[in-house]
Amino acid sequence: MPGPLSYASRISALSVLDPEGVTIGKVADVVIGPARPGRPPPVVGLVVTVPGRRIFVAITRVRRIDAEGVHLASASINLRHFSPRPAEVLVLDGLLDQRLPDGSVVNDVAIAQTGPPARPWELARADLVVGKRLGRRGRRRSESWEVLEPLLGDTRDRWAHLRDLHPVDVAERIADLSEADRTEVVTTLDDEQLADLLEELPEADQAGLIGEITVERAADVLEEMAPDDAADLLAELPAAQRRELLAAMEPEEAADLQRLLRHAPNSAGGLMTPEPVILGPDASVAEALALLREPEIPSVLAGQVFVTEPPHESPTGPLLGVVSLQQLLREVPSTALGDCVDAEEVRQVPPDASDEAVTRMLAAYDMLAVPVCDAAGRLLGAVTVDDALDHILPEGWREISADDRAPRTARRGGGRRGAATCPPPAARAGASGCSTTRSASAGSPRRSPTSSAPPPTWWPRRSW
Repeated sequence: MPGPLSYASRISALSVLDPEGVTIGKVADVVIGPARPGRPPPVVGLVVTVPGRRIFVAITRVRRIDAEGVHLASASINLRHFSPRPAEVLVLDGLLDQRLPDGSVVNDVAIAQTGPPARPWELARADLVVGKRLGRRGRRRSESWEVLEPLLGDTRDRWAHLRDLHPVDVAERIADLSEADRTEVVTTLDDEQLADLLEELPEADQAGLIGEITVERAADVLEEMAPDDAADLLAELPAAQRRELLAAMEPEEAADLQRLLRHAPNSAGGLMTPEPVILGPDASVAEALALLREPEIPSVLAGQVFVTEPPHESPTGPLLGVVSLQQLLREVPSTALGDCVDAEEVRQVPPDASDEAVTRMLAAYDMLAVPVCDAAGRLLGAVTVDDALDHILPEGWREISADDRAPRTARRGGGRRGAATCPPPAARAGASGCSTTRSASAGSPRRSPTSSAPPPTWWPRRSW
């Protein structure tokens, strides 16, 4: 059952808020993507105005939309200039005020979620003005989204079914495609979907697909990948191409990858992610649990919190200990994390430890992730059990036939990136600066069109 309607003209008046409620920009437009067979066109993201530029924020980053603004699930955004892709349509710039074949004019367009909050947004309804002539205002009516098809053009997507599959299954299906079809699939997927796909491909295939897209987009995709996977991919590329991609990335993201590339591929430093969940000893259990709920944190990293002295970004201050999710659930919410750690139980490895030593420690102590620390005890990152498995499984294991694997249909939820503070990276962007504008409200309700549709959260704009 679709959720309440949200009209594009009202959304465009709203501020974009990070998880702390800080305004980082203002919505300028809504981006519609290619339609799946039998489904309305999906909302793929929002165009957001920040000082000096318009950027793209993927709809998967949006937690909710209400009268206070567009609330993001993470402060991580990409600040490169927005540029629409083929078959994408801007609602305000491309649909509003356009005339349909029957003579009616599009006054506003509504979007709605197709189910629970985690489900995607889709085009839902159109608010039309009919019979407007000189001196007459015209009538208003609300229609289903299909009335907009003449304005949407050919937005059908023959690869749309791939978006509902787990990235492992997508990788298996594209293996048998022609080169032209594989290129079309890569063009169709957004940056986050392509990053997920690349993480499931053999290194040689990863390098081939990265070479088929522009340097700017390749840099965006690398920023979306888990840092250790991105570093492995870069290590497979020629030195000149590697330098070009690192130069095109956000400085912070590139610096993380350059640190990983300094380590041997089969060492703890080469296997680790530099973005585990890190908090200080004064943070409470409640704060830790709230952070672990973030959909962007992979499940294997959400199994524990690393407690360190400041700073809390790798390389951190001295590692004080690790608190598991199970222990957090048993503690009183107001308890400080410093009171939960046992300094004598801290197990860690140096960055030059072998992959065999890391795997042995993970297995011996039933750990989901082992901390990697330098000689001063500072946390550099963590090697997760899934990354250890990637390196101990036989070479070419990703190429095993789908018949030899258990079937998987669910797509991974959320993202794989760690939390960051504004201004950072993520969906399509690159620069700096945050808006400090006050949050815009939805304004007073407008006159509702005659419709049997569910009541909208905001009325469409007043017809011109």
